[in-house]
Amino acid sequence: MQSEKSNKLKRKKRIIALLSLAVVLLLMVFLAYFVVVKFFSHAKSGEEFREFIQGYGGYGFLVAIALQIIQVFIALIPGEAVEIGLGYAFGWFNGTLLCLVGVAIGSALIFLLTKKFGLRLVELFVSTEKINELKFINTEEKMKRFTFIVFFIPGTPKDLLTYFVGLTRMSLGEFLTITMFARIPSVVSSTVGGNFIGDGKYVEAVVLFVITAIISLLGLKLYNIFIKKMKVKAKKGKEIIKNIKAKRIKLKNKN
Repeated sequence: MQSEKSNKLKRKKRIIALLSLAVVLLLMVFLAYFVVVKFFSHAKSGEEFREFIQGYGGYGFLVAIALQIIQVFIALIPGEAVEIGLGYAFGWFNGTLLCLVGVAIGSALIFLLTKKFGLRLVELFVSTEKINELKFINTEEKMKRFTFIVFFIPGTPKDLLTYFVGLTRMSLGEFLTITMFARIPSVVSSTVGGNFIGDGKYVEAVVLFVITAIISLLGLKLYNIFIKKMKVKAKKGKEIIKNIKAKRIKLKNKN
């Protein structure tokens, strides 16, 4: 009788969890369609985007933050494009603040949702293969260092790590503190570039974007090399453990 009640309660919890997840996903689709589609239809030029944002009047700040939140959820939308646009529309300082607020809210939502729904949610946005790439991070200290490096270097897959961290023991406060500080240089470079374009300083903007692109390519290259090395080490570690276990079994059989 008790087990039946327990099973019913578990089923109810699962149903509620799945319905909650469905509502969240539908909300994201709704926002993506009505905000992002409008964004790209008005982002053909910097001036059009500025007029699009200013058309919302005092709510322009909220629209800017909403765009940044959606970008964090939907990795296909390039974060740099949103950051450059906000730098153009609001100036580098206000643009940076809006980007960081949007990123903080979006990252916190992903973190909390991942904590709640676990791997089921993560696999909707990230492939299992990509998740497995990060399994070598087996201590809290490694996780913190790796998170800071990935978010500090432009070009690294930050969105992948945002989903992955929610599966670890890292707290929300630690995650936001590490990532917000680490993100500042790359966000500032994008918003400053957008501001340069807005001020007609095209040469400065091109130079800045070229330097950022080079750093991003180097960062991505280093990240891939690092991941490959960690995979090899993890494989060797498993083989060593396997051999030790095999030797122990042989000794036991002899005795």
